[in-house]
Amino acid sequence: MEFWIAAGAAAFLMGLSKGGVPMIALLSVPLLSLYMDPALAAGLLLPIYIVADAYAVYLFRKAFSRRNLMILLPGALVGILVGYSAVSLVPGDAVKLLLVGIGLSYLFTALRQRISKTEVPARPADVPRGIVWGTLAGLTSYISHAGGPPFQAYVLPQKLDKMVYLGTTTIFFSVVNLVKVPPFVLAGQITWDSLGQAVWLAPLALLGAWSGATVSRLMPEKLFFLLVELALAVVSLKLLYEVVVG
Repeated sequence: MEFWIAAGAAAFLMGLSKGGVPMIALLSVPLLSLYMDPALAAGLLLPIYIVADAYAVYLFRKAFSRRNLMILLPGALVGILVGYSAVSLVPGDAVKLLLVGIGLSYLFTALRQRISKTEVPARPADVPRGIVWGTLAGLTSYISHAGGPPFQAYVLPQKLDKMVYLGTTTIFFSVVNLVKVPPFVLAGQITWDSLGQAVWLAPLALLGAWSGATVSRLMPEKLFFLLVELALAVVSLKLLYEVVVG
């Protein structure tokens, strides 16, 4: 019973994140990891992610940046391939420290600009940076399920409209999650048993996605992006804590 309560909460939190509540899905795998191996927890949640992704794409389908997706996705596919090929060679702590550096570097720059009250113009999407950040997002998403910091380091400086940001984020990670399925199956992280469990948990993820979309649409744009930055800080500090404690 305790496992199903934790799994239901994890699925709902993941759905909230897919609906636009910034990065609350960070709690899903650690919550399930109290009752099962973290790799299997990630495998259990991946099909649920995909179900919630499909609904989130429907919710935000009218607003997204086509240019960003065309730049980022090829890099992400390369990153996933590299991650699958070299996952046993890349230390997990090294990936986490890379993510910490990316996240804290962006946040430090943003904080310095706020303190100095410097108005920085939006930085347009460009191919060289997008390919690099997209590759890092795909790589880190595959290895540690944390592709958010590289993605945000590239997209947030563009100062996109809130709904365009949500649509772009949703579509990008929907594709990334679909591409991750075959490697997860080959690694034994997705099994027939885990798929059966995922079927029961999917409705909670959809409820979470609907709830998250309702909240994110009503939330003022400045508050929304402030919460995105705060969530990025929490993710970065959590990863740093995992490295230090580990």
